[in-house]
Amino acid sequence: MGSLTLANPAQADPNNNSVRKLTKAVTLQGVLRHLDAFQAIADANGGNRGSGLPGYDASADYVAGLLENAGYSVTRQPFDFNFFEKFGSSFARLSPPPAATYVAGTDYDLMDFSGAGDVTGLVVPVDLALTPPRASTSGCESADFSAAVAGKIALLQRGSCPFGQKVANAEAAGAIGAILMNQGDGDPVANVDRYALFAGTLGTPVGIPAVSVSYFMGEQFAGTPGLTVRITADTTSEVRSTENVIAENTTGRTDNVVMAGAHLDSEPDTAGINDNGSGSAALLEVALQMAKVKSNNRVRFAWWGAEEANLVGSTFYVNSLDEEQAGNIALYLNFDMIGSPNYVLGVYDGDDSAQTGSGPGPAGSAQIEDVFERFFARRGLPTNAADFTGRSDYGPFIAVGIPAGGLFTGAEVLKTAEDVAKYGGVQGAQYDPCYHEPCDSLHPVADGGNAALYAQLDAMYDLYGNINTYALDVNADAIATALITFAYDTEAVNGVPRSPGKSHGAGRSEDAHGNAIR
Repeated sequence: MGSLTLANPAQADPNNNSVRKLTKAVTLQGVLRHLDAFQAIADANGGNRGSGLPGYDASADYVAGLLENAGYSVTRQPFDFNFFEKFGSSFARLSPPPAATYVAGTDYDLMDFSGAGDVTGLVVPVDLALTPPRASTSGCESADFSAAVAGKIALLQRGSCPFGQKVANAEAAGAIGAILMNQGDGDPVANVDRYALFAGTLGTPVGIPAVSVSYFMGEQFAGTPGLTVRITADTTSEVRSTENVIAENTTGRTDNVVMAGAHLDSEPDTAGINDNGSGSAALLEVALQMAKVKSNNRVRFAWWGAEEANLVGSTFYVNSLDEEQAGNIALYLNFDMIGSPNYVLGVYDGDDSAQTGSGPGPAGSAQIEDVFERFFARRGLPTNAADFTGRSDYGPFIAVGIPAGGLFTGAEVLKTAEDVAKYGGVQGAQYDPCYHEPCDSLHPVADGGNAALYAQLDAMYDLYGNINTYALDVNADAIATALITFAYDTEAVNGVPRSPGKSHGAGRSEDAHGNAIR
């Protein structure tokens, strides 16, 4: 792996102690060198950097090695998680006629954590509620299953308890497979999500194949006597081990820790260059350039594992803290997808000023947002309010009352005309057209991305693979600005005053041109 420690970052300057100095030291070229390394790691490890796979382990080695060499105290925190990877599936009606072969993603979806297998059997409905209001408890209790389900395929209905509980109960009753139909509650137009095909997760591994279908298909199955189907699932679904990489400097108050994180793992079928190589690389370069800064507050950086398995690494970390340790964290900054090709400049909406989606973050989150907003305003740049949806690693910190903020350039949502007026780009295309796809790499078209769309984007922007270099560059500066600001002074966030005696403008809140932002 020696060739993968080729980043050779510029030597950190102990005087990188102001926004002006640090943003000058943190360069686009420095960040891209880490992305090159992540792509090389993926290329050498089956095209991915997913937790529980060798590509993630190599990514963790790369990050930890650079941080140790820079002088940080590095901890590698191991934990177990539920690993799932699907390679293929099929679903077919065999009898009675007419036979039919169903299409994945259109007629059915293989559920996350489905077991592997090739099963054929009669379909047995289990405690279905097909008459409105369809208040289904299908499969929630072991008593729902008669002996007739043994050796057959259970037809279950969404509602009242987790999908995994239903399928685990079916497996315990002897079923060889499971079909989980949508619930069909509410109005079919106003509540289409309760009728349509849905993608679901069982949460933990099960031993039988399990697929989801729409309410209408499930209702049809329930009304078909003697229905025999075949389900095949080629999956790996098991408990595996992975780790977080946590690095901390050796100066500053340990009772007022400034923390920043980015998830290091990709989906198991992609290099994850934007999601989340972009956030990981930018945070790494900022950390390296801050390595010799003698800050007022302790600064702790984290690269999370198993984010793609539902925030497992960051949740494990927060749950491992006692009350005092959690109380010592002044704030948490999150950087997940900050170089989307068809980008917007999203800043997490700490005060819920946009009045959409989730509410505000914990007290102090609005002041974190303000530091980012002032940075972009000083550069004459627009921003979008990013909602705290709970889909990234800020979630566990918010849940225990730690102020949070961060940046996000967009994932699967389609770019609007309003977005185009602010940032350019392609209306109606995803912010990241390769979100959770193999083409999230440094060669997206070769890896299956839409060639015509990427040609459009490349004509409008300077792309580096699946990265918008402008968005990545400006966001790297925004990260540097926030971190060096809070490394010296969190008073606006949590009321802890700046320590006396610091001079030479250390930690001064100014943009890259020396303009004050506080």
